[in-house]
Amino acid sequence: MISRYIKMILNAKVYDLVQETPVHPMHFLSKNLGNRILVKREDLQSVFSFKIRGAYNRMLHLSASERSRGVIAASAGNHAQGVALAASRLGIHAQIVMPVTTPLIKVQSVRERGGNVVLHGDNFDQACAHALALAKRENFVFIHPYDDPAVIAGQGTIGLELTRQISEPIEAVFIPVGGGGLAAGIAVYLKYVRPEIKIIGVESDSSACLQAALKAGRRVTLPRVGIFADGVAVATIGKEPFRVLQSLIDDVVVVSNDEICAAIKDLFEDTRSIAEPAGALGLAGLKKYAQHHGLKGKTLLTIESGANVNFGRLRYVSQRAEFGEGREILLAATISSSPGSLMAFCQLLHKHNVTELNYRYSSAEAAQILVGLEIRSSGGDRLGIISALQRHGYAVHDLTDNELAKEHVCSMIGGQATGVDNEHLYRFIFPEKSGALMRFLAAMPKRWNISLFNYRNQGSAYASVCVGLQIPRGEQKHLKKFLAKVNYPSVAENDNPAYKLFLRG
Repeated sequence: MISRYIKMILNAKVYDLVQETPVHPMHFLSKNLGNRILVKREDLQSVFSFKIRGAYNRMLHLSASERSRGVIAASAGNHAQGVALAASRLGIHAQIVMPVTTPLIKVQSVRERGGNVVLHGDNFDQACAHALALAKRENFVFIHPYDDPAVIAGQGTIGLELTRQISEPIEAVFIPVGGGGLAAGIAVYLKYVRPEIKIIGVESDSSACLQAALKAGRRVTLPRVGIFADGVAVATIGKEPFRVLQSLIDDVVVVSNDEICAAIKDLFEDTRSIAEPAGALGLAGLKKYAQHHGLKGKTLLTIESGANVNFGRLRYVSQRAEFGEGREILLAATISSSPGSLMAFCQLLHKHNVTELNYRYSSAEAAQILVGLEIRSSGGDRLGIISALQRHGYAVHDLTDNELAKEHVCSMIGGQATGVDNEHLYRFIFPEKSGALMRFLAAMPKRWNISLFNYRNQGSAYASVCVGLQIPRGEQKHLKKFLAKVNYPSVAENDNPAYKLFLRG
């Protein structure tokens, strides 16, 4: 297996369209972590992503007959642009199926590179199924984004470049994992040439399909996949990548959205580049691994795999980066509503910068506070502040890791509702497209009432929505049927302390 891939990588003639991207040292982060941190800048490719490597290499292997038939691909962005550009260079007709929720900037980028875009489905799986159906009906050649040896070998040219660019010892290379094509390509080459280098896969905690497959010893399909890091939002690791990685990968690190946001900030501060969430995934895993294992004085390398980020998403990234660094906490407290109580509370926090403060009178006796604070370290400072407040008699809840609090309550806090009976609170993921809200409302029984509604778009193809539903007693049995009919990902939040403290009557 390995010798076959080595030959394919060495014979990949992709450099008339692919750039040999530089490796940049990250001076600020290296100093902070006590290790030498290097990043390979795949965001500098012409399509702002490594995906051009695999797409072009696969299409170079097409026969004259296959080229005449044309190609088809399914993608929400990076692979689509790679296929479109490669097809344009080779004079091949390219059909690209993209979800209808794909941001306009990505659709336009594919069209500008010569691809004929077909919008179908709400997500990648639906788009891919349609692309496969079209390939069969129209006799197109399907170009898979990761589950293809030629695609994997194309991505493996990154490993080839790394061995030429870096002669010093490398402790580990951290590679973002979605379908697994990038990790498989780099791993197969590096383990052959520099077997002492550890290969660490990095996954989002909302799409950790490789970790799940390694634990099970077989490929598994995740029941739900998050969409923040849309470039790696894959429910099942690719068949061929998994076959390769099973024997070559040394470890897998799983990171949160907040940790990804912190890595995006790190990349900006060191390189002045703006990575997409999936593009910063490897660095997020590198930081977590180095800190967990107490690494010092080592050379660690990662891939900035893409920069196709929507500008609107940067607001969310900036809001969450400090949480990901462990430099901001979010606390809820109950205080007296009498005059001077707020000042007395704030005096206990005077050593810390307040990032936000929400106060709402609740009753003649009490008020609720939601406060964000900058801290110096994620451990001692956090516990010290909470302990100090509790010693002064305040009931404190740490909501730093509470998604409902960070995503919705911060922007809508206004006191607990009165006269709202039989309320059920849910967080939903709505597709960002026309008719999504009407579909939700139409599915809801007419005798139910919406008591709360908060919508937050993350600059992506989906929006996070918080909904309060008043369901009359005796009709709760219909709730499961309603959720199944709507079929939007949802989380019940009735027991969430952020809801009990700030929203529920």
